[in-house]
Amino acid sequence: MATTDEGIASIEHPLLEPDFLERRLYQLKLAGTAANHHTLVCLPTGLGKTTVSLLVTARRLEEVGGTSLMLAPTKPLVQQHADFYREALQIPDEEIVVFTGDVSPDDRAEMWESATVVMATPQVIENDLVGSRISLADVTHITFDECHRATGDYAYNYIAERYHADAKRPLVTGMSASPGGDEEAILEVCENLGLDEVEVMTEEDADVEEFTHDTDVEWERIDLPDEVLEIRDALNEVIKERLEKLKELGVASSTQPDQSQKDLNRMRAELQELINNDQSEGFEGMSIHAEVMKLRQAVTLVETQSVEALCRYFDRQRNQARSSGASKASQRMVSDPRVREAMRKAESFDEIHPKYSKTRMLLAETLGLEGGERVIVFTESRDTAEALTEFLCESFDAKRFVGQGDREGSDGMTQKQQQDVLDEFRAGEFEVLVSTSVAEEGLDVPEVDLVLFYEPVPTAIRSIQRKGRTGRQSEGRVVVLMAEDTRDEAYFWISRRREKEMESELRDLKGMADDLAAELDDSQQSLADFEAAGEGEAEVDDSVADPDAVGGSSSGSEGVAGQPGLQEFAHGNSEASSDDDTGDDGDEAVETHEPHAEGETVAVVADQREMDANIARDLSRREECEVSLETLDVGDYVLSDRVVVERKSVADFVDSLVGGDRSVFEQVGAMARHYSRPIVIVEGEGLYEQRDVHPNAIRGALSSLAVDFGASVLRTESEDDTTELLAVIAGREQSTADREVSVHGEKRTKTLGEQQEYVVASIAEIGPVTARSLLEEFGTVEGMMIATEDELQAADGVGKVTAERIREVIGSEYTG
Repeated sequence: MATTDEGIASIEHPLLEPDFLERRLYQLKLAGTAANHHTLVCLPTGLGKTTVSLLVTARRLEEVGGTSLMLAPTKPLVQQHADFYREALQIPDEEIVVFTGDVSPDDRAEMWESATVVMATPQVIENDLVGSRISLADVTHITFDECHRATGDYAYNYIAERYHADAKRPLVTGMSASPGGDEEAILEVCENLGLDEVEVMTEEDADVEEFTHDTDVEWERIDLPDEVLEIRDALNEVIKERLEKLKELGVASSTQPDQSQKDLNRMRAELQELINNDQSEGFEGMSIHAEVMKLRQAVTLVETQSVEALCRYFDRQRNQARSSGASKASQRMVSDPRVREAMRKAESFDEIHPKYSKTRMLLAETLGLEGGERVIVFTESRDTAEALTEFLCESFDAKRFVGQGDREGSDGMTQKQQQDVLDEFRAGEFEVLVSTSVAEEGLDVPEVDLVLFYEPVPTAIRSIQRKGRTGRQSEGRVVVLMAEDTRDEAYFWISRRREKEMESELRDLKGMADDLAAELDDSQQSLADFEAAGEGEAEVDDSVADPDAVGGSSSGSEGVAGQPGLQEFAHGNSEASSDDDTGDDGDEAVETHEPHAEGETVAVVADQREMDANIARDLSRREECEVSLETLDVGDYVLSDRVVVERKSVADFVDSLVGGDRSVFEQVGAMARHYSRPIVIVEGEGLYEQRDVHPNAIRGALSSLAVDFGASVLRTESEDDTTELLAVIAGREQSTADREVSVHGEKRTKTLGEQQEYVVASIAEIGPVTARSLLEEFGTVEGMMIATEDELQAADGVGKVTAERIREVIGSEYTG
């Protein structure tokens, strides 16, 4: 132990900068456990969770070596951690690297080989693992920051699974100020990350208490002016009327506009059932439901945000309603006289919103009368963040801090802009930071004199994250604005109840840490257990595998010489002997091969954009599959030099038939130009119940893909089913037929004939088959263009209606 210049004890370690870290007993205790076990570390915001991870990393690198990986959910947080580690560790800066989407995949793969510490967003590491660009084998410590996110399909879960399976000497640390709202949620996080120890420190612990100060929450009630309430009431009347229609359909039990989200979700599920049963009322009801959701968003904005935010929302809705392909819900909403009147009132409202006034007053008290230096204002709405920043800049030096995603009417911030704003705020160059939720989790925003919630936050996790921004070194103040008789009040009660539950859970969690660890031990199986189970499932009953027991005379297969049985298909060891890419039929006997050697892998190239599904991840989990990610010009998966697969959900498939940027025919046509065996997988159930499309139109499309484009059309039930099918095809192509994967779908210039077909097919959306028929009949595009209706009908597949539509498109005057 050493002492700093101020006489404060500091932590000594061979890999730590001398006199850099203040010695805090609670951090050392937490790090001691985390260095020896897969540990969930629960510590209030601002008390140094990152320091705990740093201490474990330093110890692990010194004792074991290897690489350390730290994951954080946002780019600014990743950069912040990297800056801290570079300051604290006696490791060359170039060996502490940052992986985000801004770094190219090839550069990441190269940097990984020489890095000692990697800071990254989880999506990037997930992609690199799925794409086989990196290996976790030599990673000796991994930290999941803000680990409460490890639920559902979040990337943390996949990374943790791969880490426990691949690492030679794994050690996992999960960190959060708020790991979950109840025991079940906390257990889920632990199980998903493979954690078997839980360490909790609360502000009541003696070791922690000296570093915290009380932060009381004040609730400021706001009265909304009559004009604002009139806008709200007008919109609620429209909601009531729409809910009455849903009630007539039997899916709504009440017409009250303040329906719970749970009830609205239930209504949507019931409407989907009607659609699945091919009942037209389902489509009508779903459109009305969509309008109700839009109107509820408008009510929420006028009640809890500002009239300015509502006006921006209305502008976007008007623009959407005017756009091509606009939904009936958008068009119906903006054309309703009551909604139009609400829009007019909102646009003519010229008073200062009472929440704006109260915000300005509280800031004046804190920064003026009380001599404070910094304030953070949090809001749920980016529109409000922008409008409020403009308003506050009239009296204070204020800047906004929002996420990177852009949308119409609201520009995001780049990572560099975010970092610059935070650096300026830390340096005291401005005094008010107006932020959306992007600053809630873990960002090292300096301690502030006031945290102002523009509206209550109904999620305990986010509320605790926000309050953690104050009261670290001195007493701070937290104020929440709440509009009377609005949804703010509902959120207020939800927030209070959930925070009390969270505080109670953390105290209970601390008291039952040993019992929880035992429960985790009981509930988690080791990797060996999973492997053993997998091997057992893969075994085939000897009686079935016996060739004499399959395909006997009773099977009805005698006389079909050379046909592979089910077992051969199951092992992927049979293939038509002809490798002729023309697909000519022959009388050759079917050649069978032994299953590929144990340990032999097959390659799958997946399109980057397919990461929205779980298929590439699931394939990468298989020992026999090596997945690489690329941006493919054609198809979604390449399985050999001749097989390319386009995967579409049933909804996407039908959508591509009736519109979209690129029809399924064009996609499959491109596939067929580059690969001799194109495959279309249509995934999911209810193919003939999607939208309002006649089943025969769908059957016609399937027929055209098979007959006109030479594509195999396969149906699967789910993502899991698709995954299995892709693995089998890849195995048959590469292990059985001894073919290699080759991505040769580069774009090339269409031939003259293809260009002519494309031009004609686009007329009145007649499609490629009819286009070829017309060109064969008339010889040239020009000849087809000048043909009369009667002459057009001479072409195969062109009837009176189609001919009329073609002539209408060609001969009508352009109106713009």
